[in-house]
Amino acid sequence: MMKAYLKASYGMRIAVVAGFGLAMSPLSPALAQDYAFSRVEVQGNTNVDAASILKFANIEQGATLTAAQLNDALQRVTDSGLFASVDFVPSGATLTIKVEELPIISVLDFQGNKRLKDEELSAAISSESRRVFSAATAEEDAASITELYRARGRLAATVEPKIIPRGPGRVDLVFEITEGRVVENESIDFVGNRDFSDRRLRQVLQTKQAGFFRQLIRRDTFDAGRLEVDKQMLRDFYLSRGYADIEIVDASADLTRERDASFISFTLREGAKYSFGAVNVVSEIADLDTADFAAALRLTSGETFSPSLIDSSISRLEDVATRKDLSFVQVEPRITRNPETQTIDLDLVLKRGERIFVERIDIEGNTTTLDQVVRRQFKSAEGDAFNPREIRQAAERIRALGFFATANVEASQGTSSEQVVVNVDVEETPTGSLSFGVTYGTNSGGGILFGYSETNFLGRGQALNVNVTGTNDTQDYSLGFTEPALLGRNLRFKLNGQYKTTTQADAKYDTEIATLSPALEFPIGEQTRLELRYRAAREGVINASSTSGLIIAEAARGNEYTSALGYTLNFDTRESDLAKGGVLLRFGQDFAGLGGDVRYISSTALAVAETQIFNEEVTLRAVAEGGVITSLDGYTSRVTDRFFDAGGMRGFERNGIGPREAGDALGGNMFASLRFEAEFPLGLPEEYGISGGAFVDMGSIWGLDDPGSAQGVDRALRSAAGLAILWTTPLGPLRMNFSRPLQKESFDISQDFELTISTKF
Repeated sequence: MMKAYLKASYGMRIAVVAGFGLAMSPLSPALAQDYAFSRVEVQGNTNVDAASILKFANIEQGATLTAAQLNDALQRVTDSGLFASVDFVPSGATLTIKVEELPIISVLDFQGNKRLKDEELSAAISSESRRVFSAATAEEDAASITELYRARGRLAATVEPKIIPRGPGRVDLVFEITEGRVVENESIDFVGNRDFSDRRLRQVLQTKQAGFFRQLIRRDTFDAGRLEVDKQMLRDFYLSRGYADIEIVDASADLTRERDASFISFTLREGAKYSFGAVNVVSEIADLDTADFAAALRLTSGETFSPSLIDSSISRLEDVATRKDLSFVQVEPRITRNPETQTIDLDLVLKRGERIFVERIDIEGNTTTLDQVVRRQFKSAEGDAFNPREIRQAAERIRALGFFATANVEASQGTSSEQVVVNVDVEETPTGSLSFGVTYGTNSGGGILFGYSETNFLGRGQALNVNVTGTNDTQDYSLGFTEPALLGRNLRFKLNGQYKTTTQADAKYDTEIATLSPALEFPIGEQTRLELRYRAAREGVINASSTSGLIIAEAARGNEYTSALGYTLNFDTRESDLAKGGVLLRFGQDFAGLGGDVRYISSTALAVAETQIFNEEVTLRAVAEGGVITSLDGYTSRVTDRFFDAGGMRGFERNGIGPREAGDALGGNMFASLRFEAEFPLGLPEEYGISGGAFVDMGSIWGLDDPGSAQGVDRALRSAAGLAILWTTPLGPLRMNFSRPLQKESFDISQDFELTISTKF
């Protein structure tokens, strides 16, 4: 064993040897003696020069030393960590310092490691080649490596440091590693849950059960530290659904005797589900009228109780106080439970808060992310009034960035009782991803997708996306860049570019499109954002066949230039993953004709509604979408301008419906679609990540400026129904659609099967 070997070979011997009987133990008054040395010699040193040793000792020539001071000098040399033993030998006016040096590490090696690379292990330890060997450091390094394996779920891993002598003053240090098996979460069970199934609650947790891909999913390995996070996530889940008395009694994990599997159990008490009762605004500040504050409330009696609704209400009232220039006004929520009616009365009390200011905001741990990215998540700055609730919200915004594995925000007293220092401690996490995917359609065949995404580009909080798509008939290259806080404000700048060519196998023409579009996006309400954009494009219908129809032949005018201004209004009530649903409304227009060759107005609208039923086991979703292109000044729309896929109707190829001429898809100036979908469990174990779906899609594409002899220019309804298999794999979400058209035209192109998978590494 290494410990025994080290004690025998390199044990520390700390003593002062002298004819006067001096030792490290405290001296009795009778033996106390003073020393003065005119000469100090060093013996036994090979790698450490004498000057360094004398500097550690710090003994001045000719100075008078007591026995205690001499012992202190010896301790300083010993504490340098460079020597196995140190002896001080005084003889008259001469002091001889005898040292035995610790060996130097010639080679540092790891043996038995397969799951973790040498580079990763080296980064976790302090011992290094060509540095002094320390037994204590080697033992600490072994513990660090063991902890590294524990974090990977290998609780049975053992690490033993061993040394191999390699001649005078040199050794090799080897860490012998037995990795052991991964401790997998064989089951996650719940006790006390009545209203939500085990399957639904497992979806809330970070920890997952081991399934098909147990070798790839780290979240299905046991991690004791993750249990506390899971307990909080369960509590937040229940609170957001009205369970004000939820209590997570216990979270425990039992390991098998072999320490290669765990069985996790959560014990909870749900309590009753509450709704809001009476909601009032009350003032404890003299002469303060509450009318404007009450008018700002959006919370009404009968809504399901949720702390987030209380928090948003407080935020609205504080905004009113800010607009009225009322300093140090705080809003205190006071709730009264009514168990007999399962309601909670809420009083939002306006009161005068303490005069406390933010002295400064200190940020630590951000090795890549710039301070300004974290600092702009705070609405308050140095010198502003301190608001604890706003600090908590800022902490949530920092965590929501996705840049950090952990983010802790705490306030401590500043240089005076009226000042606080906000401390932000974060731990960076990778923010870049490389994706590879495949698509398949029965008519379009297979395709590949490649993408690179970075959400914290150069540590500035900016997003960069590069995507390449290639199929049998399409090559699409796109680049996107987003600055989320232009000029330090809540103003998002976006720049998108695309180059796309199509050489369609089922068409007698090719297309070429190159676009560049800068945009600004900003909020105009709590859930409403407005985007203003400009689009410059070069678009062309090229290589038209001699057998093409007249519409294609006329559209094959070569490249034409588009200069357009546009906007999109977006209203979104969808919340976090804990929410049960929401509504998304979007309306946008583009006005082409500010220069260039193209003259039209393009308008699109989208409405999405989603909810969950049967205790959130089944998700229902409805999507309505439509668009219209209005040509101006005698302009005739081309295939590069028109709509083709009716918002993504399943059961048909992308170019499968709408006007056609001589077999070519022409697209339409108008489209409308309505899509209904349900997602539900199939009764399979939750860890498989497989669920089912059913859908019904209906819609149409129609309208041309000059229809000529084209088919399908009317509003003939198409519809399709089908089933889907959704598989959440560790490599990405996979979806298989099996569909059958219910209504179609004779010239439409249907698609009975579609598979998409997006793989991230």
